[in-house]
Amino acid sequence: MTADTTTTTTQDGFVASTTLVESLQQVLVNLLAVQLEGKNAHWNVTGSGFRSVHLLLDEVVDVAREHADTVAERLRALHATPDGRPRTVAAGNTLTEQAPGEQRVPAVLTGVATLLTETVEHIRSVHDAVDEEDPTTADLLHEVIHDLEEKAWMLRSENEDR
Repeated sequence: MTADTTTTTTQDGFVASTTLVESLQQVLVNLLAVQLEGKNAHWNVTGSGFRSVHLLLDEVVDVAREHADTVAERLRALHATPDGRPRTVAAGNTLTEQAPGEQRVPAVLTGVATLLTETVEHIRSVHDAVDEEDPTTADLLHEVIHDLEEKAWMLRSENEDR
């Protein structure tokens, strides 16, 4: 059973439970990790199709950055403090670490698509509990899932016949 969803006071509004805060913090950390890994891949991708992949990775980074900002701001609206410090992201993200250095196009496409899929899997794993406590936040998570799944599909499609 999740926390009571009644507001604390009219002035304060809804205050998130510890479980909701922890779930959103993990989503935030993973989105920030996607942003960093995506930018690193953007800088280091090589091979046939470089330009289109280079540009597609910027789109992935932008989506991750925008959603990380939305999740962090939602945490603040729910009277919680998001933590996006580099050490927190490095220690707390649950995503597959990508290889360092130059990477060929197919490996980058597969690797970043995997990051997006893992991020979505985590969001889906906390979604029902989030929805039970705060449907408004669950609606935000729907948007994140939609956008990340779309980018993962684009990356996988770009990798066809390579």
